[in-house]
Amino acid sequence: MGSRPLLLELQEERGLLLHAALVEQEEDEEEDEEGSEESGGTSRAEPQTMPTFDVPYFRYIDDEGTEGEEEWSSSRSLSSIGRDSSADSVVSDRYAVVSGTPEKILEHLLSDMTLEDDRGTTQAKESDMLLDDFLLTYPVFMSTGDLCQALLGHYCTKRHRAKEDAKEALERKQKVLHLVWHWMSLCKGFLREDEHVKVFLKSLHRCVLDDLYEHPALERDVTELQKLYQLRRRHTVDDDSPHRNSRTLFHQLSVKENGLRPRSTQRESKEVLCRVYVTLDSYLSAKVRCEVVAQELLQEVAERIDVAASELILVAITYPGGRLLLQPQDRVFSNSLRPVGRLHVCRKDLSEVLNPFRDNSDMQQRTARVLNLNTWDVAVALTNFDWTIFNSMHEQELVYFTFNRNVCSSHTKSLELLLQRCNEVQLWVMTEVLLCPTLCKRVQLIKKFIKIAAHCKAQRNLNSFFSIIMGLNAAAVSRLSQTWEKIPGKFKKHFSELETVTDPSLNHKAYRDSFKKMKSPKIPFLPLVLKDITFIHEGNKTFHDNLVNFEKLHMIADMARFIRECQQDPVGNGIAQKSSSEVRAYIDYLHVIDNQQTLFELSHRLEPRA
Repeated sequence: MGSRPLLLELQEERGLLLHAALVEQEEDEEEDEEGSEESGGTSRAEPQTMPTFDVPYFRYIDDEGTEGEEEWSSSRSLSSIGRDSSADSVVSDRYAVVSGTPEKILEHLLSDMTLEDDRGTTQAKESDMLLDDFLLTYPVFMSTGDLCQALLGHYCTKRHRAKEDAKEALERKQKVLHLVWHWMSLCKGFLREDEHVKVFLKSLHRCVLDDLYEHPALERDVTELQKLYQLRRRHTVDDDSPHRNSRTLFHQLSVKENGLRPRSTQRESKEVLCRVYVTLDSYLSAKVRCEVVAQELLQEVAERIDVAASELILVAITYPGGRLLLQPQDRVFSNSLRPVGRLHVCRKDLSEVLNPFRDNSDMQQRTARVLNLNTWDVAVALTNFDWTIFNSMHEQELVYFTFNRNVCSSHTKSLELLLQRCNEVQLWVMTEVLLCPTLCKRVQLIKKFIKIAAHCKAQRNLNSFFSIIMGLNAAAVSRLSQTWEKIPGKFKKHFSELETVTDPSLNHKAYRDSFKKMKSPKIPFLPLVLKDITFIHEGNKTFHDNLVNFEKLHMIADMARFIRECQQDPVGNGIAQKSSSEVRAYIDYLHVIDNQQTLFELSHRLEPRA
């Protein structure tokens, strides 16, 4: 009796979407002989047409090679997977879900899940990987409400379970609860205000309490649910009140330890970035508390630009032509952490505070202030700033950002802030160089930025490193030939070596190799991460024949786990360092010009065309 593995790989349009199927056929020599005798040994049995069922597709992974592979039509049924029911075949087969309906993928996930007694085995690790893939990417193919309903159904249903004994029922319920613990711990930042989750936890808590008499082993799960739901053991809480305990529902959401680091949302960090325009085309990028009021913000800006706060007012442009004068105690940010409008600081006569084209001593003082800062301290402050945002970023933000689903902006808040910061650091480098009026000072400034970029790389902050290098390579700065000619050869060579890391050839191979060698925690160049995940998204179909392309979602989940790995600090390497208050105050309020035409005008003013 022999067993032959068959691998179905159908390469779709772009060569990136795989549909695979496992078909195991058992050749019974005795039956074949009998069949050949009856037919005279000359005729063959006609191939049997297999119906198509709504089941997940599977890809068989044969560790011993792929000899004897046969291609099958994708329209054929995959139910033939179960033809060989021998124990040896079951043990030797390893498979991965490639595509299927959301319900069937969830059913397969629960059926293959291993509980605590089986942790550490190869099967358990593969099951955990599939579980992580599912929980990171489920918003692509089902809503949170649908997932809650499906999980509650799997916990409570008795459909098709007539022969299920008490042990099997307990195992089924524990698997659902294990998935819930993992889900809550992984995605709690996004589920904090979700009404579907609140109702789901109420219902699940009620169901587990009802099962406690029949299954005493669920006692620990009841305790964990009470930590989630903030309920007392006694039934004195009005379960029908949807508002009770809603504010503190997830306050103690530190359930089973499964290696996932607790997350902090941007709201919990109490700090946000806001742009305060000081001219029509330049602004201060200010790091402030989300509860900041107009008077506090105005005072911070006044100190940064060396103008008395009594001479300034804060105006919000709410719509084209509409202006709102903010009173001293008016809040600058709404509850959604968005500013009330485009913020402008101007003098009381509505004139601009600064004029970058005006020759005065302010520009000399500005350059002197930057040159007096220690380059290592500046790099530390930049890294600390980026790390605060990056560490609060949830890996699932990549999924929401990539698929552009209609969700509230808080789901991608940290990701958007880090992208904003990347652009602002690049513009800051250009602004500082182009606002420096004298040649010798510009040379010193460029040398300083080269040092800062090298320090950022040494501190494993590739986001700011790329931003500084791109700022120096920007057309408005790189065209300053007289300035670059004065840069010493040693600095030019060092800058050339740093540029090599940013070389985009061979899909940024130099950067990828360099970043791979760095120990965690580390901050990647986020735009390149988004480029990679966008390539996966655009190059593969999310659905095929109304089935979820789970192979694509696995690749998306791998990109999300990459963010998680960069944030981990298993041996206490620690990326954040102590920085001086003076440098920190400067970095927290970067003055940038975001108008390319203005930047080029400044560049031509410094070195006119020949």
